[in-house]
Amino acid sequence: MEKEKKDILLIDCMREIPDPRAPYNQRHKFLDIIIIAVTAVLAGMDTWNEIADWAASKKQWLGTFLELPGGIPSHDTINRVFQMIEPEKFHDAFFRWASAVSGKVKGVVAIDGKTARRSREEAGDIKPIHTVSAWAVESSLVLGQLCVDEKTNEIKTIPELLDILCLEGCIVTIDAMGTQKEIARKIIHKTQIISCR
Repeated sequence: MEKEKKDILLIDCMREIPDPRAPYNQRHKFLDIIIIAVTAVLAGMDTWNEIADWAASKKQWLGTFLELPGGIPSHDTINRVFQMIEPEKFHDAFFRWASAVSGKVKGVVAIDGKTARRSREEAGDIKPIHTVSAWAVESSLVLGQLCVDEKTNEIKTIPELLDILCLEGCIVTIDAMGTQKEIARKIIHKTQIISCR
């Protein structure tokens, strides 16, 4: 029972992310910055300023499980740290935590693709970021999310996302684009067998 409880601690999962900063002149603990940002986003904050303001308002609570030797980091510091983090390492750590939590998820899981607002740059000819996500409706939790390759579409990314999810006993919804025979077979397989143990 204790092991199961430990496996779902966000702070334990985030320890896996390597600190990309130079080893000198560090006012804030790397883990503190990561946990502040993740908990703020889970609380509904969208911008670096909102994250820093939220953290300042929750400093006493955050201090019960974070070290905070330099206090609450500024929005610029949080932004800089996240620009340096390897996205794959962050994804893996966050997904490990979300998977541990989602192991208890039942009910409807909605698979859907979205294009991120303001992610396109015409000057640099950068196309908008498009992702496919799995959303646990009852628990309001994103179970997994993958970027759609520029040269493909959601149909190729959906099976990859399904491969990394534990969906046993869940009802999976998907829009018309996902109504492909191979995707349907994979959903049936993932929801009916013990695929996550």
